[in-house]
Amino acid sequence: MRQIVLDTETTGLEPADGHRIIEIGCVELVDRRLTRNNFHQYLQPDRKIDRGAVEVHGITDEFLHDKPRFVDIAEDFLGYVRGAELVIHNAPFDVGFLNHELRLWKQGAKPIDALCRVTDTLVMARSLHPGQRNSLDALCKRYGVDNAHRDLHGALLDAEILADVFLAMTGGQVSLSLGAEGLPGSDGAREGIRRLSAQRSPLRVVRANEDELAAHRTRLAAIDEASGGKCLWLKS
Repeated sequence: MRQIVLDTETTGLEPADGHRIIEIGCVELVDRRLTRNNFHQYLQPDRKIDRGAVEVHGITDEFLHDKPRFVDIAEDFLGYVRGAELVIHNAPFDVGFLNHELRLWKQGAKPIDALCRVTDTLVMARSLHPGQRNSLDALCKRYGVDNAHRDLHGALLDAEILADVFLAMTGGQVSLSLGAEGLPGSDGAREGIRRLSAQRSPLRVVRANEDELAAHRTRLAAIDEASGGKCLWLKS
C-alpha cells in the first residue's frame, strides 16, 4: 500500500484568478511506514505572490526567480505520485491547483484525481470530531503531534506533520513509523535494540508481615461472605 501525503503552497487562494503553485511537498508512506522517499520542489509561478500569501508561507518572488516551472517538473511529479493514494488536508484546494497546473502544462492532461485516489483528512477529522476545530494545528494538539518547530507554513513541513497526524488518526504508531532503517534485519533496527545484561542483581523480595497477612485474611473473608462462598483466593 503506497500513500503520498501531499501539500502545496500557492501565490493566492483561487486558480480561477490566475494563481499558481509555488511549492509542492510530498511524503511517502509504504505499508504505513515513512520511507524518506520524499518529493519537494519550489516553482517559479510567472506572476507576483499575494502579500497575504507571503505572510502565511514566507516565500517571496525574489526567492523563486531562479526556480523551475511546473512544466519542467511535471513528468517527474506525475511519475512519483501515479497510482498512489494521495492524503491531503482540505483536498479540494490542493487538487484544484494541481489540476489547474496540469491543464496549463498539456492539453488533455488527466486530472490528478483520475491518476490517484484522494483521501481528505479534513473530511475524516470532521467525521471523527464533529463540531470541533479540525485545522492541522488543532489536530496536532489533539493527537499529540509536535509542531512547535513550525512558525510559517511550508509544503514539505506540513506534509511531514500531516503524515504523523494521519497515522495517529487511523490508528498507526507515529514515533515508530520508520523507513527502511527500522525494518527487521537492518542495521538501524539492531542499533535501536538495548539488551539487558545477564548479570543483573537478584530481585529484592519483600514479604508481608503478620499484621498485613491478618488484614488480608479479613478482607478475603468479607469477599467470601459477600459472594456466597465463591471467593476464589480461598479455594486456591
